[in-house]
Amino acid sequence: ELVTGWQGLREAARRFDADCVCTGILQTVRNEHLSTQFMSPLNRYYALNEQVLLSRSGRPIELDIVGHEHLHVEQSDVMLESATTSFQIHMQVPQDKAARYINASMVISAPLVALAANSPYLFGHDLWDETRIPVFEQAVSSGGFLHASAGPLKRITFGNNYVRESLWECFEENLDHYPILLPHDFGTASEEMAHLRLHNGTIWRWNRPLIGFDEQPHLRIEQRVVPSGPSTVDMVANMAFYYGLVETLAHSPVRPEMQLDFAISRDNFYQAARHGLDAHIQWLDGNSISVKRLILDKLMEMAWQGLEQLGISSPDIHQWLGIVEQRVISGQTGTRWQREYVKRHGADMHALLDAYRQGQDSMAPVHEWEL
Repeated sequence: ELVTGWQGLREAARRFDADCVCTGILQTVRNEHLSTQFMSPLNRYYALNEQVLLSRSGRPIELDIVGHEHLHVEQSDVMLESATTSFQIHMQVPQDKAARYINASMVISAPLVALAANSPYLFGHDLWDETRIPVFEQAVSSGGFLHASAGPLKRITFGNNYVRESLWECFEENLDHYPILLPHDFGTASEEMAHLRLHNGTIWRWNRPLIGFDEQPHLRIEQRVVPSGPSTVDMVANMAFYYGLVETLAHSPVRPEMQLDFAISRDNFYQAARHGLDAHIQWLDGNSISVKRLILDKLMEMAWQGLEQLGISSPDIHQWLGIVEQRVISGQTGTRWQREYVKRHGADMHALLDAYRQGQDSMAPVHEWEL
């Protein structure tokens, strides 16, 4: 289904003498491309831009990212965030287990973003392994109510704490801490929760709870830390790893959120986004470990167990987790491949993009791409 949709998108693009690429940040994007003149003509986007700037009292958006290199730019609108593209993974969860699932999802965000990293460059600057994270957080840098009890929380955030009992705590936090950006009278029944869902859609937690009404009311977790690309098989493999690992941890006899303080879990996430598989993070046993060793020594087996619990066949598990395992063993994530290409061939972002597209067109996982 993913491949069919992607092929259809590319066929549509070619009618305009264009093409598409799955990537966390387009390698050739320049600041002048990120202008409201290129914004999709939807009132929602223009209203968001206006309200975010209003909440900042007209102050320009500022990117200040220190990675392998330093990037500092200012812009008068929120279009910097359009440089980023994610592969959002949704998981429908039972209400009585929803807190367990979202907490598990937060705990594993660090290894997940490390193994999926695919966004090292912005405007030709080599920054984080997953530069999408600081770009998105800073590009829509707008807080909540200044006098809220916990201070002005950021609208793009890893979160303020684990969920204690119910996902409803997140929606209460939305109400208590964040002003409405998009006021709208839907004229629909209150049971559809249209206003709650719209407001929640203007608060971008990296692990975001959602309420849906497709066929029947349900709760979902939207995992947002994974970038687009490098290939469709890589993205499906990332999704399989996530589903299996979160399933195991959500049913663990000892809750992982009781073993890992939230502040440490949050720090783990940013360390992994910045340093990728080379990051050292603290795990549930209290010890520091490299993300690479953590995945290979502990998490692969847990992900396998979780996928078995979900009823996935052994051949399918072997296929998809095998891709993740080989990527981690080789160390060749999308980010590593791009940096190695630049090291060998020079910092020509157009040449990098052409080579990246060739790898993507091969349908091979990124650990098999040649340099």
